[in-house]
Parts: sequence; C-alpha cells; structure tokens
Amino acid sequence: MSFKLNELRDNFGAMKKRKVVGRGIGSGLGKTSGRGGKGQTARAGVSLNGFEGGQMPIYRRLPKRGFKRHDQIKTVELHFQKLAGLISKGILVEGQTVDLNYLISNGLASKNCERVSLISRGDVTLPLHFIVSRVSASAQQLIESKGGSVKVE
Repeated sequence: MSFKLNELRDNFGAMKKRKVVGRGIGSGLGKTSGRGGKGQTARAGVSLNGFEGGQMPIYRRLPKRGFKRHDQIKTVELHFQKLAGLISKGILVEGQTVDLNYLISNGLASKNCERVSLISRGDVTLPLHFIVSRVSASAQQLIESKGGSVKVE
C-alpha cells in the first residue's frame, strides 16, 4: 500500500476546531461572546468560586480535618520512668503482669489506645511481666536481666 501526500488525513475527531467568538449575531456567539450580560462574571480573571448564593458554603459546612491522621492506630509509649510512680506507691508489685488493660485502669494510657510500645528509659527495679505490641531490644534485655519476661502480641 502506498501513501500519497495529498491523501494523508488525521483521524476523525483528532483535531477540534477552535471556538471563534464575537463575530456577529448569526454565529451564535456574537455580542457578549457566550459570557452572558455585563458585570463581574463577564470579565476575565474574576471568578466567584465558593459562592453558593448566600447558602452556607460547603467548605464551611464540612468539618476541618487538618494534618492529623484520623485512621492511625493509637499507641502508648511505655517506659520504666512511668512505672516508677506505681512502684513507689506500692500499686505495682513484684511478678505482676503489665498489659494495656492494666495501663488504662491505672491512668498511664487513654481508653482509645490500641497498642503498647515498650522502650528503655529509666531502670527496672522489680521483675515484671509485660504483654506489649512492640519492645525495643535494650528494654527486653533489661527486663530479662532483672528476672522478668516480655510477650509480644
């Protein structure tokens, strides 16, 4: 099949004709060029975005979300300095199990927390048993050296 230069054509719909405005009443886009009447909306560079005719705009009706993730899993960061107060009051005793429910009941974690992360800040004085979501290597080593245990769920 041979091509001839005078027979080359674009595919149908590949080239869209430019809209020509302001060229007389017979064109359908004469006088106001499809912009309606006079005033602010007829001018270039002016937009009334967000205005809903006096109704409360949607950007004010919807709540603000900000930059805080609303679907993140709430984690409490547990360290031995937090537990020192419970140990000094005699609430936390030797061999006791510390888990998320225990922390919530003693005010060290809020009710909407879902995970416990154990890190080594401070020092362990009693052999305790922990049930946590994650634990740092140094915290685990410190607990096991004092005779306690860590279970990661």
